[in-house]
Amino acid sequence: MDDVIGRPAVGGRSKPRIRELAASDIPEAVNLILRVFDSPHPKEFWLNVFARLSRRTPPDGFPKYGYVLENNGKLVGLILYIYSIIWENGSPSIRCNGSTVCTDPEFRFYAPLLYSRAHVDKSVTVLNITAAKHTYRMIEALGFTRYIDRVFLTIPVLSSAPGGGARVVDATTEPGAPFDPHERDLLLDHAEWGCISLWCVTAERAFPFVFRRRMLKNVAPCAQLIYCADIDSFRRFARPLGLYLAKRLIPLVLVNADEPLEGIVGWRQPEISPKYFRGPKQPRVGDLAYTETAMFGI
Repeated sequence: MDDVIGRPAVGGRSKPRIRELAASDIPEAVNLILRVFDSPHPKEFWLNVFARLSRRTPPDGFPKYGYVLENNGKLVGLILYIYSIIWENGSPSIRCNGSTVCTDPEFRFYAPLLYSRAHVDKSVTVLNITAAKHTYRMIEALGFTRYIDRVFLTIPVLSSAPGGGARVVDATTEPGAPFDPHERDLLLDHAEWGCISLWCVTAERAFPFVFRRRMLKNVAPCAQLIYCADIDSFRRFARPLGLYLAKRLIPLVLVNADEPLEGIVGWRQPEISPKYFRGPKQPRVGDLAYTETAMFGI
């Protein structure tokens, strides 16, 4: 759907319009990001972002990449949207993670209109999980609510919970215990994007976990918790998960949560972007699945 913003100006100069970002826009879109977006990532990183989006099939009726702001045939702004079907308690819902909004300086006024494109369908839950500090006021004015303000650096191998004899296996391994097929799909999707996808297996069932490798202050290797069925399962299996990761030289795990995790040694980390959502379903603690953090490591 294309939206012309206002009526044609005097002299025939067209007003900007918002439309879906197409595959043919990708080279110009990457150049726009490199020109105006405050990003430490090189061109190859952004080409890989679009390559991963290209291989995904979004839910029916939703864009593959996001939207662009076009003026006189030139891209002057964009926002990337990651639409996904999220399964919870056997019920599907649509979630959208907005990522990488940028505009040329003279069109910055239109940035809220790019944000608003995801809010047309009120059944969709929209996330903003890497907001820059100077955008907090605008995001909140658009109706977003903060749901997580903090992140904790933990040492899961020092957990006081014994783990109940659970064994940890790679997601590609048949766990040999009952599991949810949607969770297996989630694990395999995230493994394709370079995440560490695991089953924690008990006689009861196989519990899914996804972590993303990180470097803490560019020095210490760590992992960020991307997904677990619920945060209590991470507390329960922190020790066997910690042993698995520590054997791979990843002793530390970052967990986005407002409170310390009972029974797990951890310290609050400063200067972390708050997590925002808008829509019918507030995301759970321990669920960053199908987001820019999971897919791109942002």
